[in-house]
Amino acid sequence: MELTHLVGKAGNPFVFQVDQRHIRQFSQAIGDTNPLYMDEEYAKTTVHGGIIAPPTFPIAIKPESGEELDLGLDYRRMLHGEQQFIYTRAIRLGDVLYCQLKVTDVYEREGKNGKMEFLVLDTEINDEYGKHVVTSRTNIIYRPLAVK
Repeated sequence: MELTHLVGKAGNPFVFQVDQRHIRQFSQAIGDTNPLYMDEEYAKTTVHGGIIAPPTFPIAIKPESGEELDLGLDYRRMLHGEQQFIYTRAIRLGDVLYCQLKVTDVYEREGKNGKMEFLVLDTEINDEYGKHVVTSRTNIIYRPLAVK
């Protein structure tokens, strides 16, 4: 496997502050009008005690600088294969989140056009006390070079 050297490679840690605008815009973008994401009075009456972000919100958590982890790969050969969110607790309005993207695994599968490699990218997201909130796990398919 040509990509195993990437396991353990990590991006720069970054901080993300969750504000109402982030949650509202994300909820609107995905078409989810659940009052738990937008109505403080309603959200206070729930088990969460206040506004939370939708479960798929971590996909939008990125560094403000726009700087992503450079894997040195041909992005034209990459396909988003799967997304998973592993929660310890919901993301809440006002959370200050400490995040870091890492390559946690590389594995290989045989495809109809040859071997494909898969990269597992985990963004670990913790709160200001260092407690785990969620891991956003992305599986990327790295397609083989086209043979002519």
